[in-house]
Amino acid sequence: MDEFGLIERIRRRAGARDDVALGIGDDAALLQMPAGQQLVVTADTLNSGVHFPPETPPADIGWKALAVNLSDLAAMGAAPAWCTLSLSLPEASPDWVDAFADGFFQLADQHGIALIGGDTTRGPLSISITAMGHVPAGEALRRDGAQAGDDVWVTGVPGEAGVALALWQQQRLDVSVASADTVLEYLRCRLARPTPRLAAGLALRGLATAAIDVSDGLLADLGHICERSQVAAEVLESALPTSSMADQVGETELFRALRATAGDDYEVCFTAPAALRAQVSESMACVAVPVSRIGYIRAGSGVQLVNGEGTVLATSRLGFDHFSVAGQ
Repeated sequence: MDEFGLIERIRRRAGARDDVALGIGDDAALLQMPAGQQLVVTADTLNSGVHFPPETPPADIGWKALAVNLSDLAAMGAAPAWCTLSLSLPEASPDWVDAFADGFFQLADQHGIALIGGDTTRGPLSISITAMGHVPAGEALRRDGAQAGDDVWVTGVPGEAGVALALWQQQRLDVSVASADTVLEYLRCRLARPTPRLAAGLALRGLATAAIDVSDGLLADLGHICERSQVAAEVLESALPTSSMADQVGETELFRALRATAGDDYEVCFTAPAALRAQVSESMACVAVPVSRIGYIRAGSGVQLVNGEGTVLATSRLGFDHFSVAGQ
């Protein structure tokens, strides 16, 4: 299959939106922004062997490549609208492209986001996506609004994707196929098919003072909020979510070691005034997103994970970094 055949194969799968005046097929797309909205733009690149194991099925790669971008929009409280896709492929295999598109468009159609353009090239397997959404002017969730006295919350169960990665590294989890074991399959999907918390982001408009998606580790990403907001955070070990799935595979202690520092969860960590605790809980219940209140914001700088005796167990210096030694 040549380059133009590849593009046409993907174009046929792309969804449509009324606000796309001109989509795939020209030098650039033409989009119509809704009145009173601000444009929200994010971009991520996924490389084979870095962001996903080389044997990951193409449908899972397609899903994850879009999901990590939608997670950024969720953390901004944005409604997804459009995206571009750039593919670097060792070869233009029709079967691989079709399977990739299956996963990509399964998630895209679920959230009503339209593919409006992109690029293809020959090279090592790499996927770059730019996702765009919109938010009412002045209502975006940012990193710089946390205040001393705010609660710290997180959606879902951070650390489960880290357990899945560790099981794969130990050759106890095959990521290339769906597992017949429901617990292992759940953990495999936590790594291969993360759930972008878009409904949570929309529900948190007007409630959260700051937000970020958890891609590099809970403490590290909360540290970005603290840095931008010029505050400090205390995370209580006893308040962190537990994982029955990690328990069932005999990795309770591994999960406890990873839940504050492992990446790839794509949950949303956010802050909100203590006076709004009931409203936050109710808003998350309305969109069926599990949430935990895990700490608080105070004056100062940095993030500390503390136990019941007040002993500091970890700080925001722990987390994934592409350009540090061993990712730490």
